[in-house]
Amino acid sequence: MDAIIWNIRSVNTQQAFERLVTMHRQHNFDFIGLMEPKHDGSKLDLYRRQIGLSQAFSNISNKVWAFVDVLYDVTILYDMDQQLMLQMTHTETHIVQNVTLVYAKCDAIERIELWDSLYAMAADKDIPWLVGGDFNVIWDEEEKFGGLPVTLNEVADFRHCMNTCNIFDLGFKGSIYTWWNGRAEEDFIFKRLDRCMTNIEFQQMFPGIEVTHLPKIGSDHCPMLLKCDLETIVIKKSFRFLNFWTKHPTFKDVVNANWNADFEANHFTLFNHKLKKCKKDCHSGVSRHMEIFSRRYPVWKRSSRFMRLNLK
Repeated sequence: MDAIIWNIRSVNTQQAFERLVTMHRQHNFDFIGLMEPKHDGSKLDLYRRQIGLSQAFSNISNKVWAFVDVLYDVTILYDMDQQLMLQMTHTETHIVQNVTLVYAKCDAIERIELWDSLYAMAADKDIPWLVGGDFNVIWDEEEKFGGLPVTLNEVADFRHCMNTCNIFDLGFKGSIYTWWNGRAEEDFIFKRLDRCMTNIEFQQMFPGIEVTHLPKIGSDHCPMLLKCDLETIVIKKSFRFLNFWTKHPTFKDVVNANWNADFEANHFTLFNHKLKKCKKDCHSGVSRHMEIFSRRYPVWKRSSRFMRLNLK
């Protein structure tokens, strides 16, 4: 599944919309989520045709647009002022997933309505769920550079909502800041206002999903590129840690080499990523030894037979 989620800040901006169309031609997105299109909803179908996707949806405030590929049957589950929730069923694989596209209010009091609606959506815990968009709030002080200091009151409601809903930040590659106020020198402010989060079920279904913050061109927000092909879904196999690995002379080197990550995320996601990297290298090491054994075994077998014959 490939997708783009972007606060485009007006589809009328030629540079932004042309960039969107070009990216779709390059990546062939399954769906596109846009925030702040700043255009009459009656023109939605016109933009759908120009992009080249078969289905288009808008929320009641016309602040969120969604474009979806023909391979999905789509049902609108929630249509509210600050979000649009779609249930997307792949017509070939029959995989069902919920996607919530968010454009949050700037005011913390008004965002409470959004958090309450997410609590209700989280009740359906068995279906893979992706939540992405412009939340107009940061997680902590590390996600802001410039401007006034961050206060706990600014982020407390957001943190409580994400923790209660059991959705986790997917992390990202690229710049940590997804928004810039467009000013220079002492007046500039950078924030991470945009993010993608999922429940555990979504991460298990798409274990290789990656989020990349693309450069801010045509908008003051970064587009968020999501990459994960349906064809790369793997059947989860049980992992058994073998104690003799710790006795191998290269074991510590393998752990040290893999105990890093090339993206930013919360501690849970980073720890999980590091464990997966170590597990992969441990498995590949066993495979290499088995390959050597399989090549040498016939030679050993012949030698053993030769020795037995000589002893007779």
